[in-house]
Amino acid sequence: MAVEQAAGALSPVTAFALIGVLGVGAQWLAWRFRMPAIVIMLGAGILFGPILGVVHPMRDIGPIASSLVSLAVAVILFEGGLTLDFRKLGDARAAVFRLVLVGAPIGWLLSALALHYVAGLSWASSSVFGGIMIVTGPTVIAPLLRQARLAGRPAKLLQWEAILADPLGALAAVLAFGIIQISAAKIDADSAALHFVLGTVFAGVLGLAVGYLVARGFRGGWVPEYMKVPILFVVLLGVFALSDSILHESGLLAVTVMGVVIANSDLPSFEELRRFKEHATILLVSGVFILLAASMDLASLANLNWRAAVLILSVIFIVRPLTVLISLIGSNLPRKEKILIAATGPRGVVLVSVAGLFAQRLTDAGIEDGAVVGPLAFALVLVTVVLHGFSLAPVARRLGLAGAEMPGVILVGGSRFTTGLAEALKKVGMPVVVTDANRTNLLGARRLGLDVFYGDILSEAAEHQVELLSYNTIIAATDNDAYNTLVTTDFGPEFGRENSWQIARAGSESSRHALPTQLGGRPFAARRTQDELEAMMAEGWTVRATRMTEEFGVADWRAMNPDAVLLCSLDPRSTPRIHDGGKDPDLPSGSRVISLAPAASAK
Repeated sequence: MAVEQAAGALSPVTAFALIGVLGVGAQWLAWRFRMPAIVIMLGAGILFGPILGVVHPMRDIGPIASSLVSLAVAVILFEGGLTLDFRKLGDARAAVFRLVLVGAPIGWLLSALALHYVAGLSWASSSVFGGIMIVTGPTVIAPLLRQARLAGRPAKLLQWEAILADPLGALAAVLAFGIIQISAAKIDADSAALHFVLGTVFAGVLGLAVGYLVARGFRGGWVPEYMKVPILFVVLLGVFALSDSILHESGLLAVTVMGVVIANSDLPSFEELRRFKEHATILLVSGVFILLAASMDLASLANLNWRAAVLILSVIFIVRPLTVLISLIGSNLPRKEKILIAATGPRGVVLVSVAGLFAQRLTDAGIEDGAVVGPLAFALVLVTVVLHGFSLAPVARRLGLAGAEMPGVILVGGSRFTTGLAEALKKVGMPVVVTDANRTNLLGARRLGLDVFYGDILSEAAEHQVELLSYNTIIAATDNDAYNTLVTTDFGPEFGRENSWQIARAGSESSRHALPTQLGGRPFAARRTQDELEAMMAEGWTVRATRMTEEFGVADWRAMNPDAVLLCSLDPRSTPRIHDGGKDPDLPSGSRVISLAPAASAK
């Protein structure tokens, strides 16, 4: 017998579908208009939730909504753990552990003091909520880093801190609440301490053991390739549920440890696993933020007094900077990186979900101001998400810690052609780097003062030495067709298939040698091969930049350069666009075209 729905309520299926559309749609709008994704997601959730009343999670989905958020957070933290490869930390290792091991207790203490003396909360509520405020939130950091395009080391520090501090914040709240219960003589001190210690140790050991077994099973061929991701999901959920049944909130620690172990196991199929998890995480982050915003109680937020506003300001401008600067004393980080990290502390879903849980527990324990914890958490998330969503990129650029305003091009393969192309791109202000595993092939680029990388662009060394965030386009132009295909296939998910290009393969016109569309990059330089391009350069062809004006447009340029090969163009906003040799585009005045033209051409 069907259960009658409340008036105006959506069915669970419709609610899920609308949440998905709003979340992913907000992400797409953010990408399309270059705005902070989290701000748009929160705005969409608030608009369709408490303002218009279209979506109400508790009404439409029911109590299962909080459980879904908990599971989603577990998956997000596990995926975050999968990105924490110790080999990629480099010289940021010491700073990360300082931020987590030293910064967490300092942040807990300073947050509790601010909650008590500024917001006026009791010591009980302050100690519990102060522990929760350790978290900065991977659900928020990931979209922010993607939008702000931070330099490598600050991005790693913020990412690692967010992922590792989240389970610590939840456990700090568990510990503080346990102490409150002990002081109220509701539980025995020895048994409570033993339960907390054993539960925490169990979570860590469980994550380590399961992570090791999964890695060994995947490497040993115990699991077929097509079942690796489903098994990983099931194991993840099982570990989270088992650990949480022993000690509340310890499941977050278990899944994070499990992800870190797998990330450092050097699995052959790890990239495929990580990319699938990234896609799942984008969906989950989108959905969770819509659920979070749609669940907001605007009336309870409106009831917060001026002390709440002062608290939020003190957390942003005093507690966070002091926590970071104290924990990083004696580290070798440059001052500007310390400033950026100290000025970046957005809170996210974990803070709200854990705060909501403990607000109820504090209220049930007879602590009256425990009810204020939930609205305060919502307000803190709302303010920090909006503030950092709009400020992180400008602050990073001001400090010189963001990628170039105009995304650049990676040219793989040193040759006359790529050196000429790199020189022309540099002259119009586009960041460009030429890479090659043969030092001799880079001599020409070095003589011209171009940025070069000696080594394999697919190697770990490239991740440390090439600031990939400064580039969004890759052109593979070596004399090895198979390597060009490998490079563009590997960078395709990172830069987008539309920004991965390669010169034509020798004999590629034959269907016998044609590659599947899933492999390789888009055709570049009007499908010229490397031999053809080098022969043209030897005959005197050059790569040049030509500016379009009101009087001299693309049609005029083509009339004067009928044989020229159009390689790329830049519009007045300096947005680069690679061309595949098809029809000449319509370009506004002020644009530049980069072409390969014979020496006799006039322009």
